[in-house]
Amino acid sequence: MVQTHATHTFFATATRGVEELLAGELKALGANGVRPSSGGVYFEGGLALAYAACLWSRTASRVLLPLSGFDFDGADALYEGVKAIAWEEHLRPTGTLAVDFSQVDSPVAHTRFGAQRAKDGVVDRLRTPSGARPSVDLEQPDIRINIHCRRTRAVVSLDLSGESLHRRGYRLDARLASMKENLAAALLLLADWPRRAEAGEPFIDPMCGAGTLAIEAALVAYDVAPGLMRPSHGFERWLGHDRASWERLLSSARARDRRGGERRLSIAGFDMEAGAIRAALANASRAGLERLLHFERRELDGCRPLGVCPSGLLVVNPPYGERVGDETSLPWLYRRIGDLLKQHFPGWTGFVFTGNPDLAASVGLAAARRHRLFNGPIECRLLEYPITPSASSSPRAALAGEAAAGEGASLPCHAEAESWLTPFTNRLAKNLKQVRRWAEREGVTCYRLYDADLPEFAMAIDWYEGAVHVQEYKAPASIDPLKAQRRLHAALSAIPKVLEVPTSAIALKVRSRQRGGAQYERNEARGLWREVNEGGHRFWVNLTEYLDTGLFLDHRNVRRMVGELAQGRRFLNLFAYTAAATVYAAKGGARSTVTVDLSNTYLDWAERNFSLNKLRYAQNELVKADCLAWLEEERSDRFGLILLDVPTHSNSKSMEQSFEVQRDHVALIRLAVRLLEPGGVLLFSNNLRSFKLEREALAGLAVQELTHKTVPFDFARTPKIHNAWKISVPVV
Repeated sequence: MVQTHATHTFFATATRGVEELLAGELKALGANGVRPSSGGVYFEGGLALAYAACLWSRTASRVLLPLSGFDFDGADALYEGVKAIAWEEHLRPTGTLAVDFSQVDSPVAHTRFGAQRAKDGVVDRLRTPSGARPSVDLEQPDIRINIHCRRTRAVVSLDLSGESLHRRGYRLDARLASMKENLAAALLLLADWPRRAEAGEPFIDPMCGAGTLAIEAALVAYDVAPGLMRPSHGFERWLGHDRASWERLLSSARARDRRGGERRLSIAGFDMEAGAIRAALANASRAGLERLLHFERRELDGCRPLGVCPSGLLVVNPPYGERVGDETSLPWLYRRIGDLLKQHFPGWTGFVFTGNPDLAASVGLAAARRHRLFNGPIECRLLEYPITPSASSSPRAALAGEAAAGEGASLPCHAEAESWLTPFTNRLAKNLKQVRRWAEREGVTCYRLYDADLPEFAMAIDWYEGAVHVQEYKAPASIDPLKAQRRLHAALSAIPKVLEVPTSAIALKVRSRQRGGAQYERNEARGLWREVNEGGHRFWVNLTEYLDTGLFLDHRNVRRMVGELAQGRRFLNLFAYTAAATVYAAKGGARSTVTVDLSNTYLDWAERNFSLNKLRYAQNELVKADCLAWLEEERSDRFGLILLDVPTHSNSKSMEQSFEVQRDHVALIRLAVRLLEPGGVLLFSNNLRSFKLEREALAGLAVQELTHKTVPFDFARTPKIHNAWKISVPVV
């Protein structure tokens, strides 16, 4: 049994680059033996100290209590090492658990398989003669177990945090923000905000998004423990929990909380998007800070200090081309940030957080300090710009004139503009003629017309029965950003003329490189919904509100294949998105279908598609679940046809751990083929262009590549748009 007052060694994890900040926090809490390491900090103390770290650390991600370390040479040895731990001291036989598994060059390379074997070790240790045994609960387990394997050494720990500590409890939709709360807090600590706040200085974030930086600034300024708003922590249902110590810590934190006092600081967030301000206000309300924060819709150039402020702190996290933002205009955006600081914030200190050092040069100021941090996998810099009177005295007219030269004086004359556009309009007209002839012959009404055929015009253009969906890509490095932006505007003026549609039929989106689940992020825009036809079926598409429209055009042939193979079979659609493939299967004669997806939005969309095609719900089941966890459950169901169209990345809050298609596809395929009935077929596809199928690891399965058959005519210019295989279990 873990001793309440004994000294233990703990490990607090952190984002890379934050370890020293976290070490300072732990020392301030009274920790001994503080040793920063890559990705976290070791420290020593009693359980109360670990609880205090969960409650008060602004930069930690998790607090782990190591239980055992052992050498192993494979999955069976991992199972035995986990089983040997006295789990009866930590969990009841009827309790619940979740396992997080990570590894570096270990004998168990697939994280899901490793988590499964470790879970089996815990369950078998606690299984009673009557058959009682713990079960898996990914949302609110009684204990969360963390296993990290580096080569042949495994360390098994209890995760005292439960959910990651960056989830304070005030931000419900993480997709609306570009950084986690603990990273935002780290930026503020590096910017010396605690001292500045104590001195009464104001704070502004001019591109606040969902308000994370401003809210974290207020939590620091009003001495609010970041863990005070969390609904629960991982140790609260653990058998070793010291409830009295925890209650004392909570009582002390509530006494220190100054949100209800008389102190008032000027902490503000501005953003040009009304939807962002709505999200920020909602988050501030959940944090109990609605009276202490000011959020307002303003253009970047209109941001000003609230009142006379000789000094203050401005921190901004602008887009840098990895998640959100128009990369063709980003250099100009960074120049505007520098202009804003120099002209309107003399005496202040500005901090710019960016993952693109080339863009940082566009700020036009010399950084006094640079801090190296990571935002997820992206290496970033926090750049400090003290704004002195000399820096702020440079005439605005000079920059305005420079901008005019960039946007006005250098604009081409009419003849030059026509020379720009002629290659683009000629190519689009040629594609239209070729693709439309093919589409009419094949009965296809939604198709791709143009896909960055010319590097000067980096966009994709899709036709949706009279509406046009335009997605702008990042321009090549050889193309000047301002020139690329002007050419985009010129192209947008030409597209309606070439395609003979009104300007109102054009829907424009920016398509940047994506991470995680960002491919399904919602945009703040009015929905342009249309009912379209494909293969004799009807589907709803939305051309404005989401990055993708609801119908992946490049998978048209995959859906057609599903319809052809589904006759008389039970069909399973995993990672189903809007269930277009399920419609093909049901209309193709499937006996029944099961459609699995984690998103309520897309399951609702799927239901609308079912209604549009008059499908009976009794035979076509919709299931809200994490597909990975759903597959790992013991199931008696068997299917004659399974579609496994997987995302490249996924790190949903509801998932036990992250998913990477290249890393995890073998384990996922083997889980899926377990559900095939004799003679059944699995169609596996993904959109990772660099993907390599590990055929040797799939020994014993019949594997046939279908990529060349499934890439349709209108995507022939980009044959790596997706990958596809037909997989089955040979009949002996």
